[in-house]
Amino acid sequence: MKVDDMNHAIAKHFEPPSGGDGAAEHPEPARLLPWSGPGGKPCYLVGDGTGYVSRIADEIERTQLDMADGLLGHAEDMLGCERVTVPELRFLARGLTDVLRDVRRIAKSRGARLPATAQGLDECEG
Repeated sequence: MKVDDMNHAIAKHFEPPSGGDGAAEHPEPARLLPWSGPGGKPCYLVGDGTGYVSRIADEIERTQLDMADGLLGHAEDMLGCERVTVPELRFLARGLTDVLRDVRRIAKSRGARLPATAQGLDECEG
C-alpha cells in the first residue's frame, strides 16, 4: 500500500460530516494533521491536543521525522559514493522530496499552533 493510499484510508475515519474541511466551523485553533483527505485536501483536528487522534498524529509525525533523518543519512552516504547511478539518484531525489513535504507539513502544523507571542519573536529580533 502506498503512503498516499494509507493517508486517505486514515483520513476517511476523520472526515467532517458537513463536507467542508471542518477547520472554519470551529472557533478553537485547528491542528493540521500529518495526512490528507481525498483529493489531497488537508485534514484538521479541533481539540485540546490530548485525545486519541492527537496521539495518533503525534506518532505519525515522529515516524515521518525519523524517516526523514534516516533518508538524510542515506543521502549523505550515497552522495559520497562515486559509483551512484542516475536511477539511484532519481530514486533518492523522490524520497527526499516526499520526506521534505512531510517535514514542511509538520512545521506548518506546529507553527500554526504556537501562541501569537511566540510567532512574533522573529519580528522583535533585530
